[in-house]
Amino acid sequence: MKKLKDILYKVSLESVRGNTDTEVNLLTFDSRQAGPGSLFIAVRGTVSDGHDYIEKAIANGATAIVCEKLPQNFQESVTYISVTDSNEALAIIASNFYDKPSEKLKLTGITGTNGKTTVATLLYQLFTKAGYKTGLLSTVKILIGEQEYEATHTTPDSITINHYLAMMAEAGCEYCFMEVSSHGIAQKRTAALHFAGGVFTNLSHDHLDYHKNFAEYRDVKKSFFDHLPKNAFAITNTDDKNGMVMLQNTAASKFTYALKNIADYHAQILESQFSGMLMRIQETEVWVQLIGHFNASNILAVYSTALQLGLEKDEVLVHLSTLKSVSGRFQFIISETKITAIVDYAHTPDALENVLKTIEEIRTRNEQLITIVGCGGNRDKTKRPEMGKIAAEKSDQVIFTSDNPRNEDPYEILKEIEAGVEPQNSKKILTIEDRRQAIKTAATIAKQGDIILIAGKGHETYQEIKGVKHHFNDLEEIREILNALNK
Repeated sequence: MKKLKDILYKVSLESVRGNTDTEVNLLTFDSRQAGPGSLFIAVRGTVSDGHDYIEKAIANGATAIVCEKLPQNFQESVTYISVTDSNEALAIIASNFYDKPSEKLKLTGITGTNGKTTVATLLYQLFTKAGYKTGLLSTVKILIGEQEYEATHTTPDSITINHYLAMMAEAGCEYCFMEVSSHGIAQKRTAALHFAGGVFTNLSHDHLDYHKNFAEYRDVKKSFFDHLPKNAFAITNTDDKNGMVMLQNTAASKFTYALKNIADYHAQILESQFSGMLMRIQETEVWVQLIGHFNASNILAVYSTALQLGLEKDEVLVHLSTLKSVSGRFQFIISETKITAIVDYAHTPDALENVLKTIEEIRTRNEQLITIVGCGGNRDKTKRPEMGKIAAEKSDQVIFTSDNPRNEDPYEILKEIEAGVEPQNSKKILTIEDRRQAIKTAATIAKQGDIILIAGKGHETYQEIKGVKHHFNDLEEIREILNALNK
């Protein structure tokens, strides 16, 4: 329990009406969760406006309100605080309420279009293997040491972030690795957090349903580095054309990594196969259990971050060789009939192209590559034809199917994907709306030695159709279907 005046520390206040000595025992921006002694923060969302629910929050027991626009009617028993920006106020209030937990940990934020989950998770694995109690805030899961919690967003809301960071500090975690999404940055969810460092992976086409254009998307990512403190480090990928843009205005110490360009940390792939790849990092050779140029870049980001956080080079290299692939990121199984099935989260044009390039580098060309891919509903529509074009160009056979159509018509989404396929590749295409049937068809078509790539969902265990989530796991489906075909 905290006094309201204490948790308003450093919040930009416009006006105060009521008693700030009142005690607060709960923070919420959801009026349904408000109760006696709670502080309700009215946040303007993309779907609804918290200001419309102030009265409901008070009816449920809220004793204090933070908002950008004061209501017309006031209740004497309630304290009203008006602020310039509710999102920013929420972040500062949450940090204060939980006693600034990010300052008690070495918190590293990882941002970029692709690779965030892999880099954050591999760093968690590495520091855990090095003997440190470590936390993870990722798309796939939240971890406090070995204790696992369910993740619902790439970057959770400010209250959830600070709640888990406080639990990590209480549990004795020294480090935390956190995915930082563009939505999270734009909505100020990471404001008031103290970062020991930030890592940029890459930037490509995504989230243009939310951001007005690519420049805005890039600048939102850049703003994360703009706000890093002087005593932090900022690490960027100079193989990406926007890599150095990220560091233009940062006060943090600047470092670079790259596979192709000159950088502080450099690596190259010497050998690659499905079981892993041999890399030369700086001047040392190391075998890692991940594959592909994109993963080599992720491994290098992990290596450079670990060194900036104080680990010794030799120790880092030893642990790199033991790191395991992240759930839904190039996970593969090989059936009794020697059909290789790969499940990957690739849901952007760049990620899909990277996965297909990786397969191209390893395959013998004596087999066919069958790719199953779709695009999510109620999301960036402009990437759909591009995904279709890439899949058709780089595969021998392609099946377009549903991938979380949400509230859109699945057939309309599929038409938009098909629109990107160039005429010379049109004969490679099958369109099967039902994802289970699409996977079954691919497995039936496949012959000994063939490769099936199931892209887009990765670690996800559901299909969202008309607002309802139905259990669906690509890895489970293909394993079950291949086993049935082997009998």
